[in-house]
Amino acid sequence: MNSPLSDLDPFDLPDWLGEGPVTWAAETGVRRGHRIRGHLSGAGPDVPCDLLAVDEAYPVPVADEATRTRAHLAWRHGQILLLSDDDRLVLVVPGTGFSADLVLDTLSRLAKAVGASPENYVALLRIGSDRR
Repeated sequence: MNSPLSDLDPFDLPDWLGEGPVTWAAETGVRRGHRIRGHLSGAGPDVPCDLLAVDEAYPVPVADEATRTRAHLAWRHGQILLLSDDDRLVLVVPGTGFSADLVLDTLSRLAKAVGASPENYVALLRIGSDRR
């Protein structure tokens, strides 16, 4: 299992994430893997921001059972679990991988968590390879 991720309160994020246009840009292909590295850009300094599909378990689980349960519960209630991995914001979602639709849904939930309209959020995706 990877090192523990720590809780992150949306109020600890930069104010600009809820005040104007925000772009999340993938640094890797979204069809490859359980963690998609990326960053948020807008009116302030870029924020490193990864998407994590919490149910991936091969070759080792990417998160403990408590984190998986919290991610599923938040998702079920239309929210998203926000965690921190050192200096990176991590958006935790149920599943083992990502599609374009799941990325958009994830960013929409982030927008709501910081009090923004999802209309202000844009996603730049890298297709990547569907081979693992």
